[in-house]
Amino acid sequence: MRDDEFLAHVRDHGQYEDQKEARTVTEAVLTVLAARVTADEAGDVAAQLPPPLDEPLRTGAGGERFDLDEFYRRVDGIVGPRSRTAEWDATAVLSTLPQAISPGAVRHLVTQLPDDFAPLFNRQAA
Repeated sequence: MRDDEFLAHVRDHGQYEDQKEARTVTEAVLTVLAARVTADEAGDVAAQLPPPLDEPLRTGAGGERFDLDEFYRRVDGIVGPRSRTAEWDATAVLSTLPQAISPGAVRHLVTQLPDDFAPLFNRQAA
């Protein structure tokens, strides 16, 4: 999947105004995801994403332990105040990942996260 295709999916799932907003949200969610999973896992996912979408996954050491609420707080902290919630943003991006990376990579990624993250990979923004 190309960068513009990924962002178009995020834009459609999240009902964002344009590709720029979709890119901002995508980079924020992937940056926080990279902090939560191991660096190796983030690298495996990054290897399957087109540049420059892979960059947020390659920047951190990873492996921090935090829950879904903290994930949302961190996404909110990067994106800033908006009409959309961080849950909406996370769902728009994480539900697009299975379309861009292998099923095995999705399974490995989900196993590194608490159980309450899994539904975000399977649903549309609500």
